[in-house]
Amino acid sequence: MTQDVVAIMASTTYRDAVAALDRDHDRIVDDIIRLTEIPSPPFGEGVRGDAYLEMLHAHGLTDVEKDAIGNVMGLRRGIGNGPLVVVAAHLDTVFPAGTNVTVRREGTKLFAPGIGDDTRSLAVLLGFMRAMDEAGIRTTSDILFVGDVGEEGLGDLRGVRHLFREGKYKDRIKAFFSVDSPEMDNIATGGIGSRRWRVVFRGPGGHSYGAFGLVSPMNAMAQAVCELGRVQVPGTPKTTYSVSVVGGGTSINAIPNEVWIEVDLRSAASEELARLEARFLAIIEQAAEGENHARSITQGRITVEPTLVGDRPAGSTSLDSDIVRHATAAIEAHGFKTSHVASSTDANIPMALGIPAIKVGSGGSGGRAHSLEEWIDVDKDPSLRGMSATLTAILAVAGVAS
Repeated sequence: MTQDVVAIMASTTYRDAVAALDRDHDRIVDDIIRLTEIPSPPFGEGVRGDAYLEMLHAHGLTDVEKDAIGNVMGLRRGIGNGPLVVVAAHLDTVFPAGTNVTVRREGTKLFAPGIGDDTRSLAVLLGFMRAMDEAGIRTTSDILFVGDVGEEGLGDLRGVRHLFREGKYKDRIKAFFSVDSPEMDNIATGGIGSRRWRVVFRGPGGHSYGAFGLVSPMNAMAQAVCELGRVQVPGTPKTTYSVSVVGGGTSINAIPNEVWIEVDLRSAASEELARLEARFLAIIEQAAEGENHARSITQGRITVEPTLVGDRPAGSTSLDSDIVRHATAAIEAHGFKTSHVASSTDANIPMALGIPAIKVGSGGSGGRAHSLEEWIDVDKDPSLRGMSATLTAILAVAGVAS
C-alpha cells in the first residue's frame, strides 16, 4: 500500500467522509433512479445533462457549466498547489430514444436500461462531493467533476475528446479518472483503440431475372465479408474485427443498386490496428474489382465508398504511474483483488495523449449491461465498500491537505 493511501485511510477526515457516504446511501440510490429515468440516448443527452447540471449547482461547486459539446462540469477547488484532476462519468446510454427506462426494484436490485452503464456513477460522484464537503476534506489539487457526452457507440468519445482538445481546462489536466460501471476488480490501464467504418457498395441494379448477369454490389459485399473473416489477427495484443450491421436493397426481385455494412476494428495496440485497417480497406477494393471482372459491366461498374464513422485511439497508462499505484493500493486496501486490463472508455483519449488516466468502478455489483435487463445491486455494505475504495484513490491522486 502506498504511503499516501495509508495516511488517507488513517485520517479522521477520511473516516468522516466514509461515515457521510454511509448516511447518504438512500439519497445516492434516489439520485440513481432519478437520473436513470431521464432518457439519454446517443446524441440525445441534453435533458439528462441539464438535470445533472442543476445537481452540480446544488453541490457548491464553482464554474459549473455546460460546454459547447454538451459536457456538464463543475470545479471543486483545492488549496491550489497541485495539478487539475478530472473525475468523469458519462451521461449517455446505448439505448435509442423511446426505450422504456422506468426503474424496477426487486429487493436491493434495480433494473433499467443504462442504470449501471453509467448512470450509477453519475450519482456516486455527487455522493463523493457531499461526503468530502461534510468531512471538510481539502485537496491539494482542484478536482473537475464531469458528466460527459458521447462515450457510447458512434458518440466516438466526443465529449472527452472536446474536453482535451478544445475545453478551457485542456492544458491543466494532469490526471483523469473515468468512473464507469460498478465493477471494482478491474482497473483499466489500457485503452483499446477502434476504427469504425461504414462501407457502401453501389452498382447499376436491375431486374433479378431480366438483368441477370450484371454486376451486383451484394456479391461484392458478401465477398468482402467472407475475405475479412479469413484474416488472422494476433491474440496478443488482442485484435478483433466484426461486421456488425448490414443493410440495402429494394426488393426481392431486384438486383440491389446499393448495399452497406458497418464494421468495427479493434486492437490494444495502435500498430496492429493500423495493419488490420489497411488489410480491410484493401479487401473491400479487391472485392469490388473482383465482381467487376466476374460479371457484365455494360450498365455500370461496382464502386465502393468507405467512410470512417468512429476513431478511438489506443493508449496506456504505465503501471508505475502514481494514478495506477494509488488506485491499486486503495482498491486492494478495501478487500478487492485487482487486475489491470485494457478496455474502451473515456480514458482512451487522455491515455493516447500521454496523460495518466484509468477507468475504475463506482461500487456494488451489476450485470447485463447494454441489455434491457441491465441491473445493479445497491445493497448498502458492498456499495459503500466500493465507493470508499474509489474515493480513496481519487484523494490519493488529488492529495489531501493537512
